[in-house]
Amino acid sequence: MREIATDNAPTSIGPYSQAIEANGFLFVSGQGAAEPETREIVSDDITEQAEQVFENITAILNAAGASTDDVVKATVFLTDIDNYEAVNEVYAEYMNEPFPARSAVQVSDLPIDIGVEIEVIAVAPEE
Repeated sequence: MREIATDNAPTSIGPYSQAIEANGFLFVSGQGAAEPETREIVSDDITEQAEQVFENITAILNAAGASTDDVVKATVFLTDIDNYEAVNEVYAEYMNEPFPARSAVQVSDLPIDIGVEIEVIAVAPEE
């Protein structure tokens, strides 16, 4: 098991890693819409939040030598399911076919005041 960490994504707000590589997979913790340098929320706009989420995910995957093309499973957490389509549009800009398996759920709240959080599982690059 190996920890993956980068300054190009926000540091964790709790006792967890940005990502862990284990048994040929990368498990990326849920990423929110915070900027890496300031940890401030980028915007109240759900599209801008989703873009920042994917920038954070991409940075963590890159730190492990992977990319969004290596993602096999994603879980999307939304505080308002009415934002599903807006997040879906951003998702389609960052993910390529064949698209990863995915779940999307509405949650009552997230640890920081954002509308979307996404976690992914990716295939780790062969060494």
